[in-house]
Amino acid sequence: DADAARTAAEQFGYPVLLKAAAGGGGKGMRVVQTPADMGGALDAARREAKNAFGDDSVYVEKYIAGPRHVEIQVLADHHGRCVSLGERECSVQRRHQKMIEEAPSVAVSPELRRAMGDTAVRMAQAAGYRNAGTCEFLLDPDGNYYFLEMNTRLQVEHPVTEFVTGIDLVQWQLRVAAGEAIPESFERLTPRGWAIECRITSEDPANGFLPSTGRISYLHVPAGPGVRWDGGVEVGSEVGLHYDPMLAKLIGWGADRNAAVARMHRALLELAVDGIETSRDFHLRVMEDEEFRRGAIEIQWLERRLASLTQAGPPAEGVRVAAIAAALLAERDRQARRPN
Repeated sequence: DADAARTAAEQFGYPVLLKAAAGGGGKGMRVVQTPADMGGALDAARREAKNAFGDDSVYVEKYIAGPRHVEIQVLADHHGRCVSLGERECSVQRRHQKMIEEAPSVAVSPELRRAMGDTAVRMAQAAGYRNAGTCEFLLDPDGNYYFLEMNTRLQVEHPVTEFVTGIDLVQWQLRVAAGEAIPESFERLTPRGWAIECRITSEDPANGFLPSTGRISYLHVPAGPGVRWDGGVEVGSEVGLHYDPMLAKLIGWGADRNAAVARMHRALLELAVDGIETSRDFHLRVMEDEEFRRGAIEIQWLERRLASLTQAGPPAEGVRVAAIAAALLAERDRQARRPN
């Protein structure tokens, strides 16, 4: 009840965070600034948790101001070996939903990477965990990290780890489940280059990210070295209201972060989806944003910058050229489909 929550909050000091025990994705979460706010916030968090997960249990945790969201990928086999495969930066979020992820993180030094990786490995081993999993942390500006949760599955953003480690995580899930041992070499991996993932969703950023529905009439997917498209749609796909809005993941790799950002920008320019609104132009603006390019981000960054990143305006020259190219490709495809 509210009194028990206030007692826990006094141990941490305000502000604190109420969080649904049965799920994630930003559902059932409320920041409580003062004891007087606890009752209303607790009722609201419980209602949302009950509606989303069928369970109104919530817990109280310390609220960290201005943190980054950094997670560690682990892999554990049935022979006693558990390894950390490095971190992912997931701080570009809207309403606690990740929108852009990258590996490695600009905020993580080799020493901090080892410390966070060792912590994640010890936790997985203490739980007797087997297979791929992700330990999520908040990283404060002073380099202190706080455990959030462990996801006992592959994350949506796992391709960025695959790019910088060269390890096929899906394959290794199967190999570990089949009883194979993780190679000793996995314990000595360091990130190779940089990878960025954009979640392409059927939402209209210029209209408050409202869902966009309809039939995809044309789709041109980016390609080339260092570009990966993990898509769940094709021409003719019906996009409705009753499913997650993510259409695909677009991932780009480069020798360093600047190269990865440039490659992602180019890939986004090549992407064309007709028939519905998508988040493509929003992602383009993020890739062009000076603060993002410097890596000056934390989990509240996007909420502060959202207005400038979603405002409608004339397309940049690159976007205009890409639109012309997409139109030409669409006409070529239509011509090719016409009967002789």
